[in-house]
Amino acid sequence: MAARSAPLVRVVRSGLEESVHLGDVAVCDAAGRLIASVGDPNRLVFVRSCTKPVQAAVAVDAIGLELSDRLVAIMTASHNGEPVHIRAVRDVLRRGGLTETDLQTPPDRPLDGASARRVREPRPLYHNCSGKHAGMLLASTRAGWPTATYRRRSHPLQRRILRAVERLSGSDDVALGIDGCGVPVHGIGLRAVATMYARLSYPDRQGPLAPAVERVVAAMRTEPYLVGGRNRIDTEVMRAAPRVLAKEGAEALNCAVALGDGLGIAVKVADGGYRAAGPALISVLEQLGLLGAGARRRLAKRASPPVFGGGRPVGRLEPVVRLRGPR
Repeated sequence: MAARSAPLVRVVRSGLEESVHLGDVAVCDAAGRLIASVGDPNRLVFVRSCTKPVQAAVAVDAIGLELSDRLVAIMTASHNGEPVHIRAVRDVLRRGGLTETDLQTPPDRPLDGASARRVREPRPLYHNCSGKHAGMLLASTRAGWPTATYRRRSHPLQRRILRAVERLSGSDDVALGIDGCGVPVHGIGLRAVATMYARLSYPDRQGPLAPAVERVVAAMRTEPYLVGGRNRIDTEVMRAAPRVLAKEGAEALNCAVALGDGLGIAVKVADGGYRAAGPALISVLEQLGLLGAGARRRLAKRASPPVFGGGRPVGRLEPVVRLRGPR
């Protein structure tokens, strides 16, 4: 029988446990060995935006390595839509002689509240995946592939991305769906997701894609604010712990890799409740010894955020995730 999801984070209000978020965790090395887990490490998940470092690497491989860290980082982003993000997306498009009209992201408003208040209406440019789509379009123009069909699973770029996901995750049975932004999304086991992230720590082992993987990892480390932005957990983790590469995904899937140690981490909150995803990830990183004292201080508010009542803190989210070794 498959293991059941386990408690990851509990919500305490005025001393009473009000809610509990269940979920699953897998921690793997680059060989795919399960190092630690919680709940069901083989749970099948859509990798959603946590695939973006791999999608960006395939795009960079087609574009070439000359793009700046800033432009590569925005291609990995689920960005806030702050001005710094929008400028970077426009710059990627300009590199291919493209414009916002070429983007096939659904019209949206910026995720960042302050930025959203400054825009008149939803636009494809403001969608949090517009950087990824801009990179896919630029890759298509450089490779001579059609741009009008870049979201289709039959497109040469999407076929290359699927092969890269298979290679890095070690999974040969990838379920395909449609992501929120319209491109193919990949369904694999949580353990395979963690393995994929572990292998980002060893780009030289990734065959022909090696230079592009190395380029993407370097860009995310150099420009973490472009990856997310204000009050985003992946940006905050990478700023606090530079040896950790982190990426948020929809439906409360958060992933990370301890660069150098080669440990890949995938944390999935079962109910998709995103408020629990950050505290759970930070707790796992701490239990693995990947956060020093300075990082713990910087992330303290995100590790156990307050619960409010009447405008003041009356409780908090408390991580209860406990890693166990492989059986």
